[in-house]
Amino acid sequence: MVMVINVVYLMILIFFMGCIILFFTFKKLYIRTSTMAMVMAIGIVTQGVLLNYFGIQFFQHIIGKILSIINLSLWFAFILSLVIASLDGKFKDIHYANRINRFGIGTWIAGTSISGILFYKQFIELGFISVILAFINIFLWMIYIGISVKTFIEITRTKSYSNVHGILLLTTVSTQSIVLLLNTVFKEFPDIINLPLLIIGFCFYLVCVFFILYRYIKNPWSIEKDWNNTNCILHGALSISGIACLVTGIINIETIRWIWRAALFIFIMVESIEIYRLFKRFKHYGYKKAIFIYDVTQWSRVFTFAMFYTFTSLIHTHLLIGSIVIDTILNEGVWIVILLLMFELMLYVSDLIKANKQLSRQISKENEVSSPF
Repeated sequence: MVMVINVVYLMILIFFMGCIILFFTFKKLYIRTSTMAMVMAIGIVTQGVLLNYFGIQFFQHIIGKILSIINLSLWFAFILSLVIASLDGKFKDIHYANRINRFGIGTWIAGTSISGILFYKQFIELGFISVILAFINIFLWMIYIGISVKTFIEITRTKSYSNVHGILLLTTVSTQSIVLLLNTVFKEFPDIINLPLLIIGFCFYLVCVFFILYRYIKNPWSIEKDWNNTNCILHGALSISGIACLVTGIINIETIRWIWRAALFIFIMVESIEIYRLFKRFKHYGYKKAIFIYDVTQWSRVFTFAMFYTFTSLIHTHLLIGSIVIDTILNEGVWIVILLLMFELMLYVSDLIKANKQLSRQISKENEVSSPF
C-alpha cells in the first residue's frame, strides 16, 4: 500500500515537471540569479520548521508530500531556466557579469542540497537520485567557491566595498548545505571530510562579516535605501553552521551552544535594525512601496527565520537558558515563519501575474506593429 502511494506521489511529481518543461520552453523565462532562494526557503520550512513542530507523521503524509513535490518542481523549473539561459547565450550577462550578483549562485548549491535531502526523505526507494545530486553538487560547489574567492580578490583589489551585503554569506550557507546533504545521503560520512568543510564554512563567515562591516563603517549609507534584505543571512549562516555541527557530531555541545547564542544575539540585532528600517521606509516610500513590493532577496528572510527556528528546535534540550525564551521561539516562532512564507508567496504570485500581463501587452503591441492591416 505504501509503495502504491509513493508511486502516485512520484507520478504527480513527474506530471508537474512535465508541465514545467512545456511552460518554460514555450515562455523562455530567465530567472534572476538568487531566485533559487525560494527553494531554500520552502525547503527548510518543510524539512525543518514543519517537521520539527508537527512531527514526522505530518512530513510523511499528504501535506508534507505535496509541499515537497511543489518545492522539487520549483527547483527543476529554475534549473531548466538556467539551461535555457545558457543555450541562448545569456548566462554570463544574467548571472556572472555583476560581481556581487555572482555570490547568488550559492543559492543554486543550497537549493540543490535541500532538494536532494527532500528527495531522499520523501522517495527513499529512489535514493540513488539524491546520491547523484550530491556528487553533482560537490562539483558545482567547488566551481562556486573558486568564483567567490576570485571575486573577493577583485573587490579587495578595486576597493569596491560600497555594494557588498549579506549575499556574500551564501558562501557559508552553500558550504554547510553540502555538509547536511552528504551526511543525509551517506550514512556515517567520514569526519576527515566533514571537519574541513565546517572550517571552510566558518572561515567564509568571518571573511564575509569583515567585508560587510567594512562597507557600512567606511561608506556613507542610509538605512531605508542601503540596508539590504540579505543582511539577515548574518544570523541564518550561523544557524545552518550550527545545524551542520550538530548533524556531523564532531563539535562538542558547548561550542554549539555558543554558536546558538551568537545566532540569537545577531538575530535580535539585525531584526531590530530591520524593524527600524521598516518604519523609515513607511515614512519615505509610503505603506504600499515599503512593504508590498516583491524582491527576490526577500526570500532570504523566510530562509533565515526558518533556519534559526530549526536550529533552536534541534538544540533546545541542550540549552542552558530560560524556558520562556525557548518556548516562545518554538511555539510562536513557527507561526511567524508560516506567515512570512505565505506573505512572500502572495507577493511572488502578484508579481508574476503583473509581469505576465506586461508581457502580453508587449506581444500585442508587437503584433499590431507587424500587422499589414
